[in-house]
Amino acid sequence: MAASNSLERVLSVLQVFSEDRLEWTPEEMMAELGYSRPTLYRYLKTLKDAGLLTSTPNAGFSLGPKIVEMDYLLRKSDALSLNGQPYIEDLAGRYPCTALLVRWYGKKILCVASECSTPDPLSSYPRGRPMPLARGAISRSIMAFLPRRQLLPMVKANLDELSAVGLGDTVEEILDSYRRVRKAGFATAQGEVTAGVTGFAAPIFDAGKSPIASICLTIASAELTPDREIAISRDIARAGAELSNDLSDRRNALDEDENDTMREREHP
Repeated sequence: MAASNSLERVLSVLQVFSEDRLEWTPEEMMAELGYSRPTLYRYLKTLKDAGLLTSTPNAGFSLGPKIVEMDYLLRKSDALSLNGQPYIEDLAGRYPCTALLVRWYGKKILCVASECSTPDPLSSYPRGRPMPLARGAISRSIMAFLPRRQLLPMVKANLDELSAVGLGDTVEEILDSYRRVRKAGFATAQGEVTAGVTGFAAPIFDAGKSPIASICLTIASAELTPDREIAISRDIARAGAELSNDLSDRRNALDEDENDTMREREHP
């Protein structure tokens, strides 16, 4: 338990870095985290030696080069990005849009890959930048498919913002809105994340009952016609379903390989 707590305390140092605070001095970290100077400096040395932090004279600490190395490895190994890349390329080839793969983790949604077929990207959220949890088609396409026991606390915690975007004034009204998204198989939202932009998004599953990600298309609202809106809705729902099948097949194949290996060890 002590080792686990110590690891959590070390990782909490990394958690203070955000888009709003890219650099921290040790004094600022001590004030933020409540750690003593010897404890904090021990953690900083560990993280710096691992390349997860770097420091410059008179400028404090910032994230280190190991983060870049790990991002490179993630791009080469992430099944969602590797399997999903052809789908977002196809969507970007069909429409003047930005197509995105967005991963759900913890209580965040994060762009992991995108393709743009317009001169100026119509997304405010490039790879690595967390997106709003309670606004937009991406959020809706994920939250609508979460189990009720997981969804209900999130709705209650974000009730004001969910109400502000028109999903309903009460918890039950908002849950009804999510039920309609589940029935349709995709979500849409206009101008909730980026002004003048409409988003279409569908959930992505990975052999489980809860979504792990979303595939999304954002397009200038002025580019939409009724026929194009129908076509995009159809294509985004199909892309989400097909990519989910791809990931499910991959997971099942890996599980079968693992079972075969275990059987070989038990019965050589």
